[in-house]
Amino acid sequence: MDILTEKLIVIALFILIIHSIETLAYAVRLSGARVKLLASALSLFNVMVMVSRLANMMQQPFTGSLIDTAPGADTLAFVEQQFRVIIGFASLGTLVGILLLPTFVALFSRAIIHLSEERGSIPALFKKSLKMEYIKRGFKHIHMPSFAYLKGISWRDIPFKLFIINVLITAIYTIGVLSALYAALLAPERHATAMMSSGLINGVATILLIIFIDPKISILADDVINQRGSYLSLKRASVMMMGSRLLGTILAQLLFIPGAKYIAWFTQFMT
Repeated sequence: MDILTEKLIVIALFILIIHSIETLAYAVRLSGARVKLLASALSLFNVMVMVSRLANMMQQPFTGSLIDTAPGADTLAFVEQQFRVIIGFASLGTLVGILLLPTFVALFSRAIIHLSEERGSIPALFKKSLKMEYIKRGFKHIHMPSFAYLKGISWRDIPFKLFIINVLITAIYTIGVLSALYAALLAPERHATAMMSSGLINGVATILLIIFIDPKISILADDVINQRGSYLSLKRASVMMMGSRLLGTILAQLLFIPGAKYIAWFTQFMT
């Protein structure tokens, strides 16, 4: 049976979109600090987050159905290969987000200003963005990524503790659902318990992200707006976090099976 089914490709594209948007979340503060409208930037980005969450909700049932349609023979190996493709697209989506950073910052900065002019009306902003005049302007802000954008950024300035924490959190978040689904195959007698644990895993990863990562980046953005810090420092931190996120999705390939085995083992204490 072919690994790359039509359903798997659709799921992989959803994952690519989700991780691209979530990677570009680090660029929101760059745009907000650039135009000194951080609150407006975060409110506008909530729309993109909503799209990401909707895509995530849509793909989860389809991902679960991969187990139902797996062949009876060599089920574990077949599902593992399909899930590794999905994790690979998470890395690809993160890379796409990184490459889109300069373009996104430029376009989002203009969108924030227009949102302010429209007094916070998202529908009015969308209506304006569909006008040919603004579409043509948007194309002018498209920038091909280059090493010049990294000018002034040095690996020596990276807070490695924060870097490693984000790598681990991203890895856990990436495999949360997949490891739980695979654990259901490893422990079929507790499959429902294993599958439902994915929400707990992703919830913990999200809480860790909110506690350890987001506040530090937000403080840097506030410092730029209040002229207590430099825009370069914020850009350095944002690029660093994007890089750690990419490494996290790669690490997820190594943690996928051990994570599934741990969930399968742990479910015996929940029944």
